[in-house]
Amino acid sequence: MHFDTGDTAWILVAAALVLLMTPGLAFFYGGMVRGKNVLGMLAQNFVTMGIVSVLWITGVYSLAFSGKGKLIGDLHQFGLNHIWQQATGFEALTIPPLVFCAFQLMFAIITPALITGGSADRMKFSAWVVFSAVWLVIVYAPVAHWVFSPSGWLFKLGALDFAGGTVVHANAGAAALALVLVLGKRKGWPKERMRPHNVPFVLLGAGLLWFGWFGFNAGSALGANTLSAFAFVNTNTATGAALLAWILTEKIRDGHATTLGAASGAVAGLVAITPACGFVSPMGSIAIGIAAGVICCLATGLKNKFKFDDALDVVGVHLIGGILGALLIGFLGTKMTNSAGANGVFYGGGWTLLGHQTVAVAAVVAYSFIVTYILAKILDKVMGLRISEEDEVAGLDLSIHAETAYENSSFSDGSRFLSSSHQSAN
Repeated sequence: MHFDTGDTAWILVAAALVLLMTPGLAFFYGGMVRGKNVLGMLAQNFVTMGIVSVLWITGVYSLAFSGKGKLIGDLHQFGLNHIWQQATGFEALTIPPLVFCAFQLMFAIITPALITGGSADRMKFSAWVVFSAVWLVIVYAPVAHWVFSPSGWLFKLGALDFAGGTVVHANAGAAALALVLVLGKRKGWPKERMRPHNVPFVLLGAGLLWFGWFGFNAGSALGANTLSAFAFVNTNTATGAALLAWILTEKIRDGHATTLGAASGAVAGLVAITPACGFVSPMGSIAIGIAAGVICCLATGLKNKFKFDDALDVVGVHLIGGILGALLIGFLGTKMTNSAGANGVFYGGGWTLLGHQTVAVAAVVAYSFIVTYILAKILDKVMGLRISEEDEVAGLDLSIHAETAYENSSFSDGSRFLSSSHQSAN
């Protein structure tokens, strides 16, 4: 078995870049919540890194990538037993199996972390710990197997997902929607304005996400090669196009182009290009970016129309963006970029690929939503998902973690959440 040192070095670096995305996400989300909840958001993201790191090694990696089952893997590599063997269907890889395992771990970490943006400001920390652990096993593992594993039924169908538009983003977005429906609305929403407490944090987080996303997408070529370069360039191009399209949409709709919109537009572009980055041309990536910037910007208004409290627009950006990117492969996919891909409608491939993409999107979204909704309902009955009204008013930071992010307790969000009782308790 020959391993290429250049490929190995690149995928190890890419894995580290993807891990950086979760702290980046924590700051992106943390800046958008009110000042009394910023540590609660960071804590949920950081604990996810710990939970998934342990569960991935002990069994979830094996369920996702081992075995020949169409619906789920087996436990052949439980506890990383037989880790010298490549994952099923990846025997031709030029990187060690343990490197592949580490790279895929980072995807598994950020996927449940994305859900925290929907449930922000009101979910118990203990409930999040249990929810994220169970969700990883019963939702992420099978979906990753369906799409990423050559044994999976959607992979065999011919559905294309280069780096996780369905597995990561549509999956997390559907789960976030299910979770917020069970949790209910934040106290005061939508009448009370719940403005971001630290927009520079949002931009910092978006910048870290943009940087780390090169590992996410270009690393998914699983080698240091031309395909990796296409994924890199397409990722950057789509992100820039989406940023511009989002702020232009804002300007036309609201009269102002905002920095928050620029950050959100960049993330929308990153999401939408994720499944497509290794299957479309650079010009195709511009089209995907523009579509993501416009459509995701408009989609953030869905929560107001349908009255579900998706606090930080996980549905509008990740669910809609992931679906959009996956479906657009059906139009813009070209074998000129990736001979292992397929030609879409605009490249003479007919409607077959779009049909496969539609099946993949529908299956992943439906499975994730239904299973997450049932899981959330069960956990709500058993341990309760939501903090008390008093704790919600005080904020997650103080009531759950006995900490505050800022010495000045009324910093930036206008709420003096250090009540006398909480001050004495501290």
